[in-house]
Amino acid sequence: MEPDLFTAAAEERQEKDPGSSPLAVRMRPRTLDEVVGQQHLLRPGAPLRRLVGEGAGGPAGPASVLLWGPPGTGKTTLAYVVSQATQKRFVELSAITAGVKEVRAVIEGARRAAGGYGKETVLFLDEIHRFSKAQQDSLLPAVENRWVTLIAATTENPYFSVISPLLSRSLLLTLEPLTDDDVRGLLHRAVAAERGLGGAVTLPEDSEEHLLRIAGGDARRALTALEAAAGAALAQGEAEVSLPTLEAAVDRAAVAYDRDGDQHYDVASALIKSVRGSDVDAALHYLARMIEAGEDPRFIARRLMISASEDIGLADSSALQTAVAAAQAVAMIGFPEAALTLAHATVALALAPKSNAVTKAVGAAMDDVRAGRAGPVPAHLRDGHYKGAEKLGHAQGYVYPHDVPGAIAAQQYAPDALAGRRYYEPTRYGAEARYAEVVERVRERLAGGGQDGPGRGDERN
Repeated sequence: MEPDLFTAAAEERQEKDPGSSPLAVRMRPRTLDEVVGQQHLLRPGAPLRRLVGEGAGGPAGPASVLLWGPPGTGKTTLAYVVSQATQKRFVELSAITAGVKEVRAVIEGARRAAGGYGKETVLFLDEIHRFSKAQQDSLLPAVENRWVTLIAATTENPYFSVISPLLSRSLLLTLEPLTDDDVRGLLHRAVAAERGLGGAVTLPEDSEEHLLRIAGGDARRALTALEAAAGAALAQGEAEVSLPTLEAAVDRAAVAYDRDGDQHYDVASALIKSVRGSDVDAALHYLARMIEAGEDPRFIARRLMISASEDIGLADSSALQTAVAAAQAVAMIGFPEAALTLAHATVALALAPKSNAVTKAVGAAMDDVRAGRAGPVPAHLRDGHYKGAEKLGHAQGYVYPHDVPGAIAAQQYAPDALAGRRYYEPTRYGAEARYAEVVERVRERLAGGGQDGPGRGDERN
């Protein structure tokens, strides 16, 4: 990073008085080896290591990169490490405050540095998704001609927020959410390190677990909460960050919830049973408990998807669509915004009409199969596309449903042992009432009774 008098003075002040900077800033890694998590991006020969000069040389230079990941996963940290470790000229811009004028100034400075001093420039652009198309276009010549090596960071899907020409000229590196063990290791380091808290306080296990729940995989949030709690403890003359002190400091009560024990399953069970029972308020309570306890949002989304088929089924087929969409959205956005999506799905499922007819139908069919009630596939339904099938009688006598009025052919589909066996018994709840009327007419027609006029089959669509 290009030094100036103010930056140098600020760094000198930080060395003399560590408390003048936030703990999250002081604990930023200074080398790639200190980075927590993201090991898939830090292997030997990886793009970020080439940016700091490791394995550089030869005809292939380092590539520009787009860092995509949720907040607190280390995008800015990785750029900071590159700025400290690289021998290149490092310039930082934020898309929140910078515009085309600032970008052009950086590019012009990079061309002068390259031409006059042979110095390469690395440009870190934070929040690139906030740049308009025209602003992103202004980066293209510099990236394409490698006047600058770009490191751009975004929390939004770059396939939607970054223009295609810039995306194709860069390597997309996806940062994964930090695990609890990643954040735990960072907390231990912050408590002990001289540039952190220097061992001034200790962190008992219950407080550590609460910090992990608060963090939700966000390293910056974990360190900010730790610093607040440590400050409160020291102000009270305590050498330990107790759970009550931590709760008061961050204004967030610890939820009694063991993500690996009985409470994990008990609360999840209560959520689904509340949805099944159409008690939307109780369902939202249990959802809130899971969210506040730091439950994996993907686990919650999976349970809701299961409930959509198990408890609602054809009474409201859109429930499954809502649950699946929620799961996809949760995977893309993460907490805290994912709480809104999960609540959306929870309310929709709790208030939807309920039917377990599909659940019972497939269960009964599977019971028959397990009990050995199967039998051979009727000859007219067997595959007739191979040589010799006709001699075996396969596919002979099959009636193509689209050739008959109503598109329902009166023929046997089930094996002989299960002819006439009924599995699906629809309810009269919600949209399934319509299916109940249709299924009776269809079964009667399949058995050879009744006549649908032209177009009557459309009612089943």
